[in-house]
Amino acid sequence: MAQEVRGVIAPGKDEPVRVETIVVPDPGPGEAVVRVQACGVCHTDLHYKQGGISDDFPFLLGHEASGVVESVGDGVTEVAPGDFVILNWRAVCGNCRACLRGRPWYCFDTHNASQRMTLAGTGQELSPALGIGAFAEKTLVAAGQCTKVDPAVSPAVAGLLGCGVMAGLGAAINTGDVGRGDSVAVIGCGGVGDAAIAGSNLAGAARIIAVDIDDRKLEKARTLGATHTVNSKETDPVEAIRELTGGFGADVVIDAVGRPETYRQAFYARDLAGTVVLVGVPTPEMKLELPLLDVFGRGGALKSSWYGDCLPSRDFPMLVDLHLQGRLPLDAFVTETIRLDEVEQAFERMHHGDVLRSVVVL
Repeated sequence: MAQEVRGVIAPGKDEPVRVETIVVPDPGPGEAVVRVQACGVCHTDLHYKQGGISDDFPFLLGHEASGVVESVGDGVTEVAPGDFVILNWRAVCGNCRACLRGRPWYCFDTHNASQRMTLAGTGQELSPALGIGAFAEKTLVAAGQCTKVDPAVSPAVAGLLGCGVMAGLGAAINTGDVGRGDSVAVIGCGGVGDAAIAGSNLAGAARIIAVDIDDRKLEKARTLGATHTVNSKETDPVEAIRELTGGFGADVVIDAVGRPETYRQAFYARDLAGTVVLVGVPTPEMKLELPLLDVFGRGGALKSSWYGDCLPSRDFPMLVDLHLQGRLPLDAFVTETIRLDEVEQAFERMHHGDVLRSVVVL
């Protein structure tokens, strides 16, 4: 039987979000209803609100979530009612050319729930952010978007692996292949960049250089494993990174901003045959120009990191276990916990750089 719950919607471009009553249908084949326990406030949700992703309003916001499976539809075997899960926005299909070649983290046919949640009263269909829509007491997702993890972990911490923190950790560990003794530079020390720093530290990097224009963020980066910091508003970051790496440049440079100027910094701040990882998301109008001879002459690899090239079924349980062992400080990413009706204010604090992550706790 369909249920009515509270959820946060973005009604139109740049309009304030509001809490509305939404209708969550019973799960159909391959679907699950999840009782949401916590959901992080991510920049992607703000982009939805601003119309920067699509104009398919109204959106049901929220996607960095964890919770308990309440019910499942026909044919679901991955999870069962009562399972504590992290939600992901890339449920792999198992049948596309990437999956069949043994590279499911690149899956080209990820899927979401077939049914739509709606506004109570009007019946208007809602577009769930990244196919999840978890700023709500309950949400409907494809069962493949649910990854079972150890329930001993705090829901507020676990949910962050659903997007930004996983993107940063994966950019370092999966895409950048950071290893013991490597030198790493991370440009942009928001949630994703700090996660890349934590991931590099976890992987055993010897030197981790954090680059940002905000001293507050640089100080936070140090607590997550940065060995050196560079304020790029005051110092040329390319020269600073080279100086800190014996004049050569870093083995891996991660651009967690996603702008042409930061990408150029990353490109020239790496060592010969080094790796550049782009995990910050550019906007459609951005263009990049580099001398082709430099691309050839410097060698190495230029990579983009999609969702940290993660495989949720592999990475989420492992990272939760590492956190529970005290080896990965995921709780350091939670700046504050808030209620559903405080999301609009959380967007404002995010915009001003006052928080690493606000987390809605239900």
